[in-house]
Amino acid sequence: MAAYEILIADDHPLFRGALHQALMLGLGSDVHLVEAATIAELESRVSEGVDWDLILLDLNMPGAYGFSGLVLLRGQYPHMPVVMVSAQEEPAVIARAREFGASGFIPKSSSLTTIQEAVRAVLDGDLWWPVQATENTKLSEETKAVTAGLASLTPQQFRVLTMVCDGLLNKQIAYELHVSEATIKAHVTAIFRKLGVRTRTQAALLLQQMESIPLG
Repeated sequence: MAAYEILIADDHPLFRGALHQALMLGLGSDVHLVEAATIAELESRVSEGVDWDLILLDLNMPGAYGFSGLVLLRGQYPHMPVVMVSAQEEPAVIARAREFGASGFIPKSSSLTTIQEAVRAVLDGDLWWPVQATENTKLSEETKAVTAGLASLTPQQFRVLTMVCDGLLNKQIAYELHVSEATIKAHVTAIFRKLGVRTRTQAALLLQQMESIPLG
């Protein structure tokens, strides 16, 4: 049997180590683990063409705006199961992860046994949610529209959008991504069209909404 391919995306080395330990103890030689510490590293790993069996994704990582990392993965790689991992364990946060298409949610306070149980369940094709995931919430229509727009972005467009939100000019983004300024202008135009906005400020505000999603 081929080993499970699992990607651990978390910016805290100690917690990545804890997840690594839990999975090695629980799955042994049946697992191949790869780690990423930023959204950029995650995107690079996912684009390598590996057929990942599971992605464990921290909610708050460098390069991510709240649930934007999850939305990006679900939009670009809908066949890959993503389980959110977070120290934010409020029922509303867990409910949002479910609404955005996660296959599960593992609180960072979980025991090694619980982490193993959750991962096994998702690898078997099931969903896994903690006991506090009882809040029945629905995303507002406005938030659903924002989510659909963000999910339609290509990984490169998403990268450009995060740089726009960080206040970089087209020239600076072009330098960082090693492409022409004309290419960045084309990306920005496409991003505005997909998100239904006209200015960089409006685009930034939409992405920042992912950090505090209004539920209605």
